[in-house]
Amino acid sequence: MATGLKALPFSFGAHFFALIAAVMVLVWSIHFRGGLAWEAENKNLIFNIHPVLMLIGFIILGGEAIISYKSFPLEKQVKKKIHLVLHAIALILGIIGIYTAFKNHNESNIPNMYSLHSWIGIGVITLYGIQWIYGFVVFFYPGGSSEIRRDSLPWHVLLGMFIYVVAVGNACLGFLEKLTFLEVNGLAKYGSEAFLVNFTAIATVLYGVFVFLTILSQGPTADDHSYSAIA
Repeated sequence: MATGLKALPFSFGAHFFALIAAVMVLVWSIHFRGGLAWEAENKNLIFNIHPVLMLIGFIILGGEAIISYKSFPLEKQVKKKIHLVLHAIALILGIIGIYTAFKNHNESNIPNMYSLHSWIGIGVITLYGIQWIYGFVVFFYPGGSSEIRRDSLPWHVLLGMFIYVVAVGNACLGFLEKLTFLEVNGLAKYGSEAFLVNFTAIATVLYGVFVFLTILSQGPTADDHSYSAIA
């Protein structure tokens, strides 16, 4: 379903909410939660890397990769490379972000993979990796035939949209899970930190919404192998 509108204004909206969400998650992790550390006696500092990398590295960079075809008036091959590289960075940072959660749990004697958030998270990062590998092989190198690329593109776009929707939803589930743990341990339910976490989740959702509005709109140029508005 195409909006019939230009994608550029929606992409600006996505960039705006990406900036807002990134600033808020950094303020939460550094100011309220004490900072970030790979090695620390306070294992919570290790965990703090997780929401930062999953939001900024995975959700935001992944979203920027998705809208790259509609954001830049560049040649097809340039946009393809931007799309590929941003997704690769998002995937790597997402894997590191998940690893920090396991690292925190292991060093704190906390069980792994006990929550719905963790189950969905592993599923999302696995599908994301498969999607990237398939896209690389079919659309970049060695590259499939024009017929294979043409037939694969709608499924590639559809699966990418599905993975991204689930990723954004799971990020919100993660914020809810962490905030619930903090509140059970004494964090004020109507305190500034609780409001910050909730507003960060809202900004994440709005970023996802603008990502979708962007890809459903008309980009600056059109070609046979870029994301076209879904009719």
